[in-house]
Amino acid sequence: MFGEFDIDAKLQDLVDRVVASYDADPRTRHIDRGYLPSSSEIVRIIEMLLDISYPGYFGRQNLSRKNVRYHVGDLLPRLGQALYTQVFRSLCHQNELDGNYDPEGSDLQALPLDVKARDRSEAFLQKIPEIREMLALDVQAAYDGDPAAPNTDEVVLAYPGLLAITVYRYAHVLYEMEVPVIPRTMSEWAHKETGIDIHPGARIGRSFFIDHGTGVVIGETTDIGDHVKVYQGVTLGALSFLKDERGRMVRGYKRHPTVRNGVTIYANAIILGGETVLGEGSTIGGSTFLTSSVPAGCTVTSSPPELNVRPARTRMAVDHGLDFNI
Repeated sequence: MFGEFDIDAKLQDLVDRVVASYDADPRTRHIDRGYLPSSSEIVRIIEMLLDISYPGYFGRQNLSRKNVRYHVGDLLPRLGQALYTQVFRSLCHQNELDGNYDPEGSDLQALPLDVKARDRSEAFLQKIPEIREMLALDVQAAYDGDPAAPNTDEVVLAYPGLLAITVYRYAHVLYEMEVPVIPRTMSEWAHKETGIDIHPGARIGRSFFIDHGTGVVIGETTDIGDHVKVYQGVTLGALSFLKDERGRMVRGYKRHPTVRNGVTIYANAIILGGETVLGEGSTIGGSTFLTSSVPAGCTVTSSPPELNVRPARTRMAVDHGLDFNI
């Protein structure tokens, strides 16, 4: 990288310039601050959650009724400890962002956050059986909704929609517990893995199925009922963003659509707005753009563009000066 004769000078100069860039803009560095969750540890937590949610499919295989209790008994404490550590660090990180961090009194400040982290981690673990019940319904919805699925094993092992929904359901619990950073980090990992972007704040009912999945976007304040089916490329997004008198984006209000029970939304449909409601049992056709509500039981489609088809111009036609344009 550097020449043989002036490597020390060039390296020192580069080090100085890089460090100076840290001092120039604090938005891209985490220095002289105490706490931050670890993205790699959060991924490890996701992997343990997949293991405990779908035993025999992820993580350890060849489980039997004789050893599964031992497996869970070994896995849960490791999951709990890893989760507690990251929740604690995320709470402390938020405490710093709120301006409450004092390096001299950090131990005293961390004590109540330690109790919160332990309580929330324990409450999260207690939710696992309930979440598994919901995931079983999601698996069945995918099998029932996809004629290409030969069995539920393939759904669990291979379907990106199920992976995204699984991570979402756990991230949503942490979001509801007001755990900072971790829920969004989990959802963005699933987004990277599957191409499906589900904000952990969205509320999604039972038996949810995303078919194919790539390009699906579900915003933070979206409400989705039971037995909803969504195809690839669907966006449930915000129509516009409110701003305060200083031009800053207003947060915390309903910005995304409500989807009632039994709705089907076909590929590349775009539904926007916090006041937009898709009525129960409605069907939204592919590539439809919606910013207004739809009554229950209705089917909404957009008119297809007019197609102009011309036969190919063969080499013989060109040679003889013939034009087959219509």
